[in-house]
Amino acid sequence: MPHPGMIIASHRGPYRYRREADGTFSAHQGAGGVVSALGPLLRDQDENVRWVAAAISDDDRAAVREGASGADDARCTLLDLDERTHRMHYDVVSNGVLWFLHHGLFDLVRRPRFDARFHEAWEAYCAINREFATTIAAAASADDVVLVQDYQLWLVPQFLRDLRPELRVVHFTHTPFCGPNSIRVLPDDVASALCGSLAGGAAGFHTERWGRAYEASVLDVLGDHAKPRWFAASLGPDVPSLELVAESDAARTARARLDAEVGDRLVVLRTDRVEPSKNIVRGFLVYERMLEQRPDLHERVVFVAMLYQSRAGLPEYLAYGNEVEQAAARVNERFGRRGWAPVVLDLRDDFPRSVAGLQRYDVLLVNPLKDGLNLVAKEGPLLNRRNGVVCLSPEAGTFSELASAVERVHPYDIEQGAGALANALSMPAEARAEQAQRLRALAGARTPSDWLEDLLAHA
Repeated sequence: MPHPGMIIASHRGPYRYRREADGTFSAHQGAGGVVSALGPLLRDQDENVRWVAAAISDDDRAAVREGASGADDARCTLLDLDERTHRMHYDVVSNGVLWFLHHGLFDLVRRPRFDARFHEAWEAYCAINREFATTIAAAASADDVVLVQDYQLWLVPQFLRDLRPELRVVHFTHTPFCGPNSIRVLPDDVASALCGSLAGGAAGFHTERWGRAYEASVLDVLGDHAKPRWFAASLGPDVPSLELVAESDAARTARARLDAEVGDRLVVLRTDRVEPSKNIVRGFLVYERMLEQRPDLHERVVFVAMLYQSRAGLPEYLAYGNEVEQAAARVNERFGRRGWAPVVLDLRDDFPRSVAGLQRYDVLLVNPLKDGLNLVAKEGPLLNRRNGVVCLSPEAGTFSELASAVERVHPYDIEQGAGALANALSMPAEARAEQAQRLRALAGARTPSDWLEDLLAHA
């Protein structure tokens, strides 16, 4: 159906740029879930759809300064932000505080500490959000709908209301939202600014659980007079794009290599960013405990962990990456035999490789501590060719949609997780086929277009 003029605002944009040897720039699809969700939709829309995002890399900034960033799509505006201000906005506030807060990752005895450095970074967060809003306000027509994405831009709605009160603005958060006890961790002025910005308009979340937590936080921070408007709209996989990747030469090559490596063994798969909330280390502990309990599975199963680095600028992430590698090595040292490595750890950032893994798994382990959605839990069943079972944490947003056709795995309970993993690997073929059929129907029930229509309906 035809859509009104739209402006998408997100931290990462649809393109990233790379300077080639001859000095020119080549454009490549940007990374991140927001780009994956919106990119395919925008390709099919008319020229009234525009995107505002940050220039992330040195090559991105150089492309903007040399006038090359509009060569591939004049509808995309990349902002050449002050590097130090942007770094404080992104590393200190967005990832170092907001991500940790809403994923429940703080060790509150030690962190956070809101010192002078944080308050300087908070001013930087405000400045970056203001720059996004100013750019959008200058470009928007009176009847445009502005779709603001995620926690890096939580103040943009308020700044836009100040600049262009006639615009229809919807904010969508792709992460969880903490509850009222946790929101009190933030300094009072920060909590009030964030909640006030979101509560002044329509705010969307992937599940009702996160929406209810948001509403409770707003009422706690702003008082009972606040009237937050929120909605739940779960994102669905972009199946045609996934199938194109699955049919590519790169994915075929990756499948052949994986088949050669694992042979006819059962495959437990995970594909994740190396990120503390993904709970990767406990996943290896669950697998280790299962091998202790089930010697009959020795040499019959391989845990293939397809991981890629994330936010290497944060010390917590570097430390967690080391823990992940040590946990995988310990399992191999304890149980490995000639011709059988119980864990295959692959740290390349290679999407066709991940698609090949999703086609091959017998069990997909998705055990986050907390996740706004976790789209891979839907993508896996739609790509898989072996009636694979999904072991899913109830802390993943998508659990509310898929619960009746997955094996529940508690993100903290090693014993329960080991039992769930063993049950998934031992499930009879007929039961696997029946469960996989139900899971495919649930996983494919919503599309990216459904999600976009929900956002527009709340504008």
